[in-house]
Amino acid sequence: MTETRFDALCIGNAICDVFAHVEEDFLLQENLIKGSMRLIETDEAVRLFDKMGQTVRVSGGSAGNTAAGIASLGGRPAYFGKVAEDELGDSYYHDMNGTGVYFNTPRLREWKPTARSMILITPDGERTMNTYLGACTEFTPADVDEDVVAAAAVTYMEGYLWDPEEAKKAFLKAAEVAHLNERKVAITLSDSFCVDRYRSEFQSMLTDGVVDLMFANEHELRALYETADLDTAIAAARETGALTALTLGKEGAMVINGEETHKVAAQEVENVVDLTGAGDLFASGFLFGLARDYSLANAAELGCLCAASVISHVGARPERPLKNIAQQNGYKV
Repeated sequence: MTETRFDALCIGNAICDVFAHVEEDFLLQENLIKGSMRLIETDEAVRLFDKMGQTVRVSGGSAGNTAAGIASLGGRPAYFGKVAEDELGDSYYHDMNGTGVYFNTPRLREWKPTARSMILITPDGERTMNTYLGACTEFTPADVDEDVVAAAAVTYMEGYLWDPEEAKKAFLKAAEVAHLNERKVAITLSDSFCVDRYRSEFQSMLTDGVVDLMFANEHELRALYETADLDTAIAAARETGALTALTLGKEGAMVINGEETHKVAAQEVENVVDLTGAGDLFASGFLFGLARDYSLANAAELGCLCAASVISHVGARPERPLKNIAQQNGYKV
């Protein structure tokens, strides 16, 4: 097997988070329910964005967050995701490459703007979210750069890619290229509703060897095997033969590899501010650890450390370099 250029290639929905502080009256004028999340179409996305006034923009998306976390550890991540040739697309490209992520997916030139989650924050701190998927749903097999896949130790993909038909084909193409080059393929189940939509297909990918490594939280794993009992779900995951990295919230994480099981404790966090991105950043630490030949237990411990760091502040991207945090905790990164 040839040397890797990238520790991990992360593939997912490229979504720009756009934050704006608004008064309660703004929500009333827009007929929005405070604290809700809704999916919106193109015209509404453009109209609302124009009315938001001053904004703060942060590149997001689950796999994008994972790639940014790997870069923050001092790793070598790559990313595939579709943005448009527009202002938010410019921001996304700048943010990802500026953090040290290799990101060069061809941009969408017409039809749909860059995906954005417009988050309206009222004076009481409540968030009202308006999400437009836009260009990110136009990711196709043509966007899979085979040379990048071949150069990555692991190709890590969101379960959400199973929604659009062309993105699903891109997922399978990337998996095939990775295996042809003796690389690993990983999936994150994304959320329980995604699992409910594609349960049998996800199970088949695990048992058929399309996927070598599964990331899930306990709710997603129980949904995958339609059981309320976590031990039953763990036993079913073990039978697939795939490696499973399971996050357990305040109980830490577990890695299941054949008959091997490694349980690691969660890192203590004095003040939990925002749980957004905890799973994404756990994956950052775990994938980095795998690429650097850590033991499975140590890779999971690093994942828990990264997750603890991100939940101590608002937002799903690291505020402090994870490399420094890892070194302070005894990791050689």
